[in-house]
Amino acid sequence: MWCATLADTNVTPASDALRAPGWRTSAIALALVILWVLVLYRDTASAMVSIWMRSETFTHGFIVPPIVLWLVWRQRAVIAQLPPRPALWWLLPFGATAFIWLMADLAAVQSVTQLAMTVMVVLCVVTLLGGAVARLIIFPLAFLFFAVPIGEFVMPQLMDWTADVTVWALRLTGIPVYREGLRFVIPSGSWSVVQACSGVRYLIASLTVGTLFAYLNYRSTTRRVIFVGFSILVPIIANWMRAYIIVMLGHLSNNKIATGVDHIIYGWVFFGIVIFLLFMIGARWAEDSETPAAAPVPGTPATKPAHPGAVWFATGTLALIATLPLVAESQIKGAQVGVNPQLTAPATLSGTWAATTQAEPVWRPSFDNPSSELNASYTNGTAAVGMFVGYYRNQDYGHKLVSSENLMAKIEDSKWVPVTRGSRTTPLAGTPVALRTAEVRYIGGPVSPSGNGLLSAWQVYWINGTWTANDHLAKLYGAWYRLLGRGDESAVVVIYTPKLPGKSADATLDAFLSANYATVEALLQRTRSAR
Repeated sequence: MWCATLADTNVTPASDALRAPGWRTSAIALALVILWVLVLYRDTASAMVSIWMRSETFTHGFIVPPIVLWLVWRQRAVIAQLPPRPALWWLLPFGATAFIWLMADLAAVQSVTQLAMTVMVVLCVVTLLGGAVARLIIFPLAFLFFAVPIGEFVMPQLMDWTADVTVWALRLTGIPVYREGLRFVIPSGSWSVVQACSGVRYLIASLTVGTLFAYLNYRSTTRRVIFVGFSILVPIIANWMRAYIIVMLGHLSNNKIATGVDHIIYGWVFFGIVIFLLFMIGARWAEDSETPAAAPVPGTPATKPAHPGAVWFATGTLALIATLPLVAESQIKGAQVGVNPQLTAPATLSGTWAATTQAEPVWRPSFDNPSSELNASYTNGTAAVGMFVGYYRNQDYGHKLVSSENLMAKIEDSKWVPVTRGSRTTPLAGTPVALRTAEVRYIGGPVSPSGNGLLSAWQVYWINGTWTANDHLAKLYGAWYRLLGRGDESAVVVIYTPKLPGKSADATLDAFLSANYATVEALLQRTRSAR
């Protein structure tokens, strides 16, 4: 059915008699301006290609541009009947998108820079060819966004859902389960939901292929939306079933099968069968191809070509606007300070807190490549608190504060793993400050002879004097301060204490932070000033 649909929609090339005037000039101008954007933003484009090459989740990015070109080509006869007419007001969203790229690059948010560059390419098409032509190729233009390697932000939620459903299904089967975060133990062994178990690969692959399938096989918007919805829902549910089946196979086989790389293979085979059935069922409701749009009547305003001067004016303006963010970026990054910050842990703090004499702290949060860091332990005689500060300066894509890799603890860490995550608000110096909270456990043994290997931790970001626990706000503050010429001075502050029976870890951390908030603020301000 799918093949028949493709054959039915094949069109013959438009003859010169049916081709609207002005296409040669506009096509040349469009090719030049898109090439200009790709050359200017080659670092962003090459980063996209690098992700396609190294990530199995986004390997499909290589075939998206050819598919887009093919989708446009198969409509060439209809498109050629409309004259391209520049829509100059689209220069405004193009400029706004270029500014977004600048802000994202200053904050080293790679996914946003790649998304912005793709939007700029699409807006080049809309600006130079006009809204009438763009409406005919709106799906190919939208499909181009599947080339952007984005979507892994849903991974934590997918992992939580997978763990929830797997544990629920095991208990429903009659198997006792002890769960702690994303790790759980059954009588035959221990399991954990890691990134590969999230199902994000299945979801992105299904959504990409399912969207193309719906466009090619359905004409009704309702049917297309329903099928795309199933393309999202089915892989999520299939991944839950896969996870449960893998655990059951391991349990019933005494952990002889489905406990190594073979369970990845079983997962892809199961996913392939499920998606094949989805498309087979979807093909039963395929619709006939659309009737090509009628050609406009010669001599009407719709067939009058735009003046070549308007085309080249729009082209030159697009090229100029695309250049401005790079000029601003070079000026901002050229003013970066070259002195590495120096952090020294205070020997004493307020509220009778003093540094301990132990050789090294029991735990280090998983924050990579800080410009400087300190990790010290303090006690007031009755409780012990650790404080980690990671300071970042002159950040780039490989050296930045806010990153998906920078966490208090990672589920795949060999020593410390997260148990719970949350948030809270604590008044500091009369101002409510949002904090990120977590419990982390040492899976290699107890933290100390009197401990149980469980720590309670609070985390907050400091961005040029502004405190926040929100990743997005931290990125936005960092980019804005760089734009204002204040630099990208940033830090993460994590305080932690053992979570022991009979003692309130939250009360200990609250007392420590309330007493030492001003001292930590002063330490960070001094570090920022020493540039």
